Amino acid sequence: MQILDRYILIRVLQPFLYCVLGFVSIWLVFDLSENAPTFLENKAPLLRVAEFYLMRVPEIILMSIPVGLLLAILYTFTQMSRRNELISMLGAGRSVLRLLAPLLLLGLFLTAFATALNYSAAPHAGAVKKDVLQEVASTNDPDKQAIRGHLFRNNEDRRFWHIGRLNPSLERLTSVMIIQEDETGRLQRNYYAQKAEYDHATKTWRLEKGKVVDFTPLGDVKEQRWFEILRLRNFSETPWRISSSVLDANFLSVPELREYLANNAHFADNRLAVYRTQLAYRWALPWGCFLAVLIAAPLGIIYSRRGLMGSITVAILLFFLLVLASSVFLALGKGARIDPILAAWGPLVLFGAIGLLMLWMRSTNREVPNILS
Repeated sequence: MQILDRYILIRVLQPFLYCVLGFVSIWLVFDLSENAPTFLENKAPLLRVAEFYLMRVPEIILMSIPVGLLLAILYTFTQMSRRNELISMLGAGRSVLRLLAPLLLLGLFLTAFATALNYSAAPHAGAVKKDVLQEVASTNDPDKQAIRGHLFRNNEDRRFWHIGRLNPSLERLTSVMIIQEDETGRLQRNYYAQKAEYDHATKTWRLEKGKVVDFTPLGDVKEQRWFEILRLRNFSETPWRISSSVLDANFLSVPELREYLANNAHFADNRLAVYRTQLAYRWALPWGCFLAVLIAAPLGIIYSRRGLMGSITVAILLFFLLVLASSVFLALGKGARIDPILAAWGPLVLFGAIGLLMLWMRSTNREVPNILS
């Protein structure tokens, strides 16, 4: 890396870090003002409060990176344009693309970093707020967060589960009825249990205080057996798989979204559209970091002081329109109005093309149109 590349990177990274830290600090102040009364009234432990905010930081950082990068590039290039530094660099024979090369690499690096955050940590951070506040407000009674009257269907193994109460965090089921069908779809066996727990180490279900009812091919009761403890080792279901059909797609990681779609492929397309769109958006969202460079860099290179504010305004307006378009496309995708891939990537491709066009115009010494003039 040449001295000039390091100089540009350092000039951009400093305000970028200030922006991200500033956004996180502002969020922390506002969130504390909103949730502090709940923590104080319920005497939440200090370590639990600290864990609550530490687990939510990835989500805030993910949202702050593209905006902070956009503002940092605009601020840095504005200052360099006022001091004629950019004109001097270009006049010395360095092309616009070569000048922006370190920023494009920075955009790719931040895109990879944001992808890592959006893979699991950021989606789970979104669920932390609701879960922890419910836990604190309910005086640490996890059963108050349980799913009630839940029905799950396993098409592959021809089983139906009806659960009176399911707590995903504790993986504890109560009032369980399991209906097993044979290959022809006839009723074969029913399991009834007051409680059920799952052991991940042995992949075994442990049923307590219930009975097993076997049926004849005609559907008549063949045999009933009561039990205190019954272990089932050949069931593919897990507590997460059973509860996933009612989980919010916004809070699921990439592996969890994939598992949900694989386990519930028999659902109607309009029901799966939310999860398919969210899965595609997990990969698309981080590219907003690279797009911030494509939008800010061409508009940040200004040859006259008169055009500074206009270019900054256009860059911010384009980024705002990108966020707005993404929200609209996501809503259409989740509503099964458009394809999930189009919903997630459509706005990025559109505004990416605009950014590439502006970059080409700037690199060929063409004036980027100012829509505000």
